[in-house]
Amino acid sequence: MEKIKQGDTYECRSVISQKDVEIFAIISGDRNPIHLDEEYASKSMFGRRIVHGFLAGAVFSKVFGTLWPGEGTIYMSQDMSFRGPVFTDTEYVAKFIVEEVNQEKHRGVVSCNLEALDGKQVIIGKALLKHNDRF
Repeated sequence: MEKIKQGDTYECRSVISQKDVEIFAIISGDRNPIHLDEEYASKSMFGRRIVHGFLAGAVFSKVFGTLWPGEGTIYMSQDMSFRGPVFTDTEYVAKFIVEEVNQEKHRGVVSCNLEALDGKQVIIGKALLKHNDRF
């Protein structure tokens, strides 16, 4: 396995279905009608239902744990700022840039952003990761 270095990047496309939102509402207990009720959401500032912020941000966990750096990654911390709505059945791109690497401690700081295909950022954040083989 090649070591991850400062400046390395990764991208992953993601789509969340309304069924995913409904399942997340059950698991999380967040049954806010902005996520579940089309009539209610149509009167909101977004004009339609939106995805839960933490469900949309879960793409970061998916990438870190299974795709890049992948299996063996320990998620130490995450900050996220929600900048715009995420809609179901719409493709988004999760973009990652390694900002810092501490190979002695096997840790890395990675910026992680979720963007619409037009480049508008809907979530921005940073994660602290640990991985004995990759950092």
